[in-house]
Amino acid sequence: MKIVLATRNRHKVDEIRQILKIYLDGDLYSQIEILDLDNFPAVPEIEEDGKTFVENALKKAKTVYEFTGLCSIADDSGIEVDFLNGEPGIYSARYAGENATDEGNNRKLLKLLEGVPIEKRTATFRCALAYVDGNIEKVFEGATKGKVIFEPRGMGGFGYDPLFVPDGYELTYAEMPKDLKNRISHRSKALQKFAEFLRTYLESKNKF
Repeated sequence: MKIVLATRNRHKVDEIRQILKIYLDGDLYSQIEILDLDNFPAVPEIEEDGKTFVENALKKAKTVYEFTGLCSIADDSGIEVDFLNGEPGIYSARYAGENATDEGNNRKLLKLLEGVPIEKRTATFRCALAYVDGNIEKVFEGATKGKVIFEPRGMGGFGYDPLFVPDGYELTYAEMPKDLKNRISHRSKALQKFAEFLRTYLESKNKF
């Protein structure tokens, strides 16, 4: 079973593959082949103009399915900071501009939170993962609460990972070993639900 991941972000591709290995046993994982948009260079850039993570994820998955004819999954995710009334939210990847880097986005977020005490720096990382295969459209969501710290820490991860400490931990996402982050993150929670769906789908398919 081929599944196309609707992204060219290598960090995201690698992370999703690693997380699915956690939640699908070896036999089931071996039945899927995860491709990405590098395998389909003709697929155009998809404008993320939805008003929610769910809308953006569905648009990306539907578009990729239409171009490839293969089962597609798309993730849209970001961080919502309570003090900033939910910003950057769906604009997380381009918070500092259309061609923003992770570092630029992090700098802007820290600038807007200057002088804000840690107890008021609460935030939620959210992920919506859409699956489309022509017959089925489903969305799986995950969220992890935590706080935005005062300066980046850690060399791992990507995006806002160096600034986010999930509740119950002292390490940022970027400081955590990959296997820990991949079990507690917002994306992991959405992918766990997707893996349960995929397991049921593959097991039912194997009966025939």
